[in-house]
Amino acid sequence: MLLSSTNTLENEKIIEYKGIVTGESLIGANVYKDLFSGVRDVVGGRTSKYEEEIEKARRIAVQSMEEKAEKLGANGIIGVSISYDNLGGTMGNTILVSAYGTAIHFE
Repeated sequence: MLLSSTNTLENEKIIEYKGIVTGESLIGANVYKDLFSGVRDVVGGRTSKYEEEIEKARRIAVQSMEEKAEKLGANGIIGVSISYDNLGGTMGNTILVSAYGTAIHFE
């Protein structure tokens, strides 16, 4: 599956636009992770656990989007965009990772 953040493919002929496809993934962070992350940020450390979780959530969202495109008979997705939204929560944060684009079939 070819993914592109552009709306066209240079030197490729788009045969058919299959429609918009999306993929989502949620990650939750509990109070203890939030507290530990804040302490590490103050002393100059990186919050690698969060980075790992966000990367994992992004992979899941993109994979979900690709699977939906394949079901439509697409071999590419153009205009790909990924967004991150903090949904909040009572015991910590919930982060929604969304991937979306236009599924296409190209030569």
